[in-house]
This record gives sequence, C-alpha cells and structure tokens, in this order.
Amino acid sequence: MHERIRSCSEQRRGHNLSIVSLSHPSNDGGRLAATRDEGRDTGVGGLKEMMGMMDHEKLPEEEVTWRSLPHRGQLVILTLARLSEPLVQTSLQAYMFYQLRSFDESLPDSTIAAQAGVLTSSFTGAQFITAMMWGRISDSDWAGRKLVLLIGLFGTMLSVLGFGFSKTFYQALFFRLCGGFLNGNIGVMRTMVSEIVQEKKYQSRAFLLFPMCFNCGIILGPILGGLLADPAGSYPQLFGHIQWLKQYPYAAPNILSAIFLLCSMLAVFFGLSETLVSIRHKEDIGCRWARKIGNVFRRRARRYQKVRASHNYMPILGSEQEGSDSRLQVPPIDSPPMTPRTPMRKRAVPRWKQKLPFRRIFTYNVVCTLVAHTLMATHLGTFNSLWFVFLSTPVADPAHPSPATHMRKLPFVFTGGLGMPPRDVGFAMAILGVIGITMQLFIYPQVNTRLGTVRSWRIFLFCFPIAYVLVPYLAIVPSKTSPPAEKDGILVWISLCFVLFVQVTGRTFALPATTILVNNACPHPSVLGTMHGIGQSLNSAGRTLGPSLGGYLFGVGLRHGVVGAVWWGLSALAAINCVASLWVKEGDGHEIVLDGDMEAENEWIKERESSESSERRRDLL
Repeated sequence: MHERIRSCSEQRRGHNLSIVSLSHPSNDGGRLAATRDEGRDTGVGGLKEMMGMMDHEKLPEEEVTWRSLPHRGQLVILTLARLSEPLVQTSLQAYMFYQLRSFDESLPDSTIAAQAGVLTSSFTGAQFITAMMWGRISDSDWAGRKLVLLIGLFGTMLSVLGFGFSKTFYQALFFRLCGGFLNGNIGVMRTMVSEIVQEKKYQSRAFLLFPMCFNCGIILGPILGGLLADPAGSYPQLFGHIQWLKQYPYAAPNILSAIFLLCSMLAVFFGLSETLVSIRHKEDIGCRWARKIGNVFRRRARRYQKVRASHNYMPILGSEQEGSDSRLQVPPIDSPPMTPRTPMRKRAVPRWKQKLPFRRIFTYNVVCTLVAHTLMATHLGTFNSLWFVFLSTPVADPAHPSPATHMRKLPFVFTGGLGMPPRDVGFAMAILGVIGITMQLFIYPQVNTRLGTVRSWRIFLFCFPIAYVLVPYLAIVPSKTSPPAEKDGILVWISLCFVLFVQVTGRTFALPATTILVNNACPHPSVLGTMHGIGQSLNSAGRTLGPSLGGYLFGVGLRHGVVGAVWWGLSALAAINCVASLWVKEGDGHEIVLDGDMEAENEWIKERESSESSERRRDLL
C-alpha cells in the first residue's frame, strides 16, 4: 500500500523515539514515553517538541512571551499585510450605507440595507470561488506563498480604487467582485505563520496576531472612513472648493486605503521570504533587489565616511587640549572597500517525499472542524455586516409610526435603528476594537494557557448567542434626543458598550482558537496550504451567504416592524455552532502517514542533531 493511516502512527513514533533514545539513554525515557502518550502533541510539531525537551534537559523551561516569538521580522511583515485588509473593509463599512444612498436617494432604507448586504457578501462570495484555487497554487513549486500574497494585495488595491470612484451600485459591485476573485490571502498568510512558527508553545500568540490586526483595523478603519467620507460636505471650508471631491465624495478614504495596500505590497516584495519547503532555498527577485539596494546604500555610506576621514586634520603635538595624547588614524584612501558578506540561504531538506491526494484530506475530524469553522464565520460575517447598517438605520418614532400599522408591542414587535452618522459609527466600532485588542494582549494568552485551545473555544462560543439576542434592544434604549434624531446619551453608550463587550469577548477567544484548530486538523503537512485554502473558501461561503440573507431579512424586518427577527435568528445559528463544537478535536497536523514519512523525519532528526552539535562546538571554541 502507498498510504498508511493513523493506525501506523504509533509504530512510527516508537521507531523515532528508539532512535533518539540511543543518543540520550539516561533520563529521556520517561519524558519521551510521556510525550508518546500525548498523541496529539506528536507528528511534525511533536518531534520538534521532543527534541526541544532533550536539548533543554538541564535548563529551566523558557517562558513564552511576545518577545520570545521566533522570526519576529517576518511576522511583522505578515502582520502589516494582514492589517491592510480589515483596515480597508471596516473603513468601507463605516460609510457604505450613505454611499449607497448617494447612488439613488429615492430608494427606501430597506432596499439600501439589502444592497449593503450584497456588497459585503460579494467580496467573500468571489473569494469562495477562488480561495481553494489560490491555496493549491500556493502549494505549487512554480508559484509559492509569496506570489499569491502579492497578487491578493494588488487585486484588493485595484478594487478599493474602483469602488471609491463608482457612481452606481453595479459599478461598486463589479469592483468588489474583482477584489474577491484575486484575493486568497487569509489562508496563505495563516499557512505562512504555521511554517514560520512551528512549535506549538508559540502558536497561541502567533495565530493571535491576525485577530489583533482585525481589531486594529476596526479601530483605525471606521475612524478614517468616517472622517474622510464626503470631505466636501463634512468640511466645506477646507474642501468645498475641490470639484473632484464633490463629484466622488467617497474616493478619499479609498485612496488612503490603496496607499496602505501599496506599502504592504512593497514590504512583502522586498522583505518577506518564501516559506514553502520545496522552494524556500531559492532567493526570489524581491529579496535579491532588496539586497542589491542595501549594498548600494552601504557603499555610499562607506564612501561618505572615507571622505569625511580624509578631511580631518592631524592633531598637533603639544597642543593645549588635555587628553590629546593620541593621533587620529586616517585610513589610507586607496584601501579597497570591504564587501559585506551576504549569508547564503541553506537549501531546505524536502521533508515529505509524497503529497497527500486531495480526496484524502477530508477525514472525520477535518469535516467536523470545518463545519464548526464555517458556522462561526457565517454568524460573525453577518454580525459585522448588519451592525454597521443597524447603527446607521434611522430611529423609529413610536408616537408616529411609519406606516401606521407598525405599532410598538414589546418585547418583540419594534423597529428602527440608532441613526448614527459615519463619524459616530466609526467611534462605536473603535470602541469594539479597543476592547478586543486589550483582551487579546493581556487576557487571552493566560486564559488559553490555563484552559487549552479547545476548551476555551467551546466556552467562549456561548458569548455570541447572548450578544445577538441583546443587539436589537439598543433601538429602544431611552435617548436624550427625541426621534427621529440619532440615539445619544450616557445610557445609550453604556448599553452599546456592554453588548460590544460580550460579542468581542467571544470573538477574542474564538477566532485565534478556530485558526489553530483548522491548522492542526490538517491530515498531512504536504497539503497545509490547501487545507487553509479550503478553510478560507468555506469561511468566504459563510460570509457570503450570511450577510446576503441577513441583509434581506433585516429589510423584511424593517418593512414589517420587527427589526429583531434577524438578530434572534442569528442567535439561534450561534447556538448551533456551540453544539457543533462538541465534535471537534485538536489534531497534530499529521493524521495520515504516507510511505517515506518515517525516513524523512529520521533524516530531519539526524540533520538537526548534527547542526546542534556543530553549534555547541562553536560555542565551546
């Protein structure tokens, strides 16, 4: 047989452990046996952890902190690239309702709400079609991860520019679809993080970087979008005389988003290294250009230093200056410049000699994990879409209902939103981001370490049904202003912050956990990029179906005077997600064993032992 399933994995582990124990026979037996019993900690990451335990046998366990993350420079570039996308999306949503109204001011609020749902879901719908394709391309030797990432950033940049200068709903829809078709970045970036940070003890913090980027985007994006939307109308004294801002009132925030995306592209092109095992030993054109540009600047700096040194004078002996007992040593002008040494990239050993067929990817745990992942993406995407629309929907006046049949009958029959302008919408979303990033920095790592990934994920999934039930009741919180003026006052903002706190608490713990679970559910390391592509494709499917259906149902609720119906349906979907999580287990990233895997892992062990012994000899010398 060409393939052996997990039934052979114990033999593989025992074989590897016996090899390792020959070189460390004294005190490793108990530790390795314990590690072997922890089945989910073995595989690719498990072998590395076993080696790490032996290497640090006499040293105290290193505390995992943000500063201890490996390859921080590469993670910073990936974080910058990831930040650009939520920044763009949340900036757009802060003024989308008003931009759609500017296309046709005769449309009712229910129609605009439905159009907002379509625009939001169009991007993810296009991603659903192409995300798996981009995942497969990123696994190929002729493309790799970095090229796919650059294409996604470039496509998103073109999309936001076109969207900002759109004059009709269908033009805006076209550019949103183009951006989605070209963007498969989320899955690719998650794959790159798992290849850069391979030890499980660092995963909870490494995979937390992207949700933190989302919260940073939520803080900055709506504020920038709200401040820059329609500058000629919002700040007539400053921009009222600029004709193109009057003609394209929502172009300014999209131009700023495009500039940020361009900076991310340049950082990825010049600074990010390829992580695909089979081609990462090759120096790509971007890194080669960055090295040449760096050499040019270094040569100019050395030339400038030599010119300055040649113009310095020799101190005169017997000078009155105290302490001038040494002469300035001027280097000879004709000395050849030193050429900086560029470290050569060591060729990566191909660890896996076979690639898992596509049909073998969908094991029982993979299917359960992807189902729960899709359900969570659906209700999160729907909330993000409806929340902006709900905040912008005009306040209903119970004394003068429109139409007259929409009489308020609490606790279920009521309608309307909060009527907030773009700047207040941006401020409300910034509150959500500040809460999220504070919890992610100071609370999530400790709670995740104490409870574990799966347990904390299951517990905090219950926050979502509670938050969604409470959201529509914000429309009936007493305000200091009378309808139809926007909701305002201390009671309104306290209620809004409480609902956001519950929702953000669930999202803070659930998002990084589900990313780790999808990553570790991958049945074989050779299809890791494909696995994340499948995850992103299903994520996009949920974020397409959810906002589209949610926007339609929100409009139906407004027409029939029951604005809470869609929110309570969303709460039921989140409760189903809580039930589905009970079947999910954390994998080890190597559930299926192919022929040649044991030999490849043994080669890797020997290579690491050899390199580490060489490092120890150098340290002794």
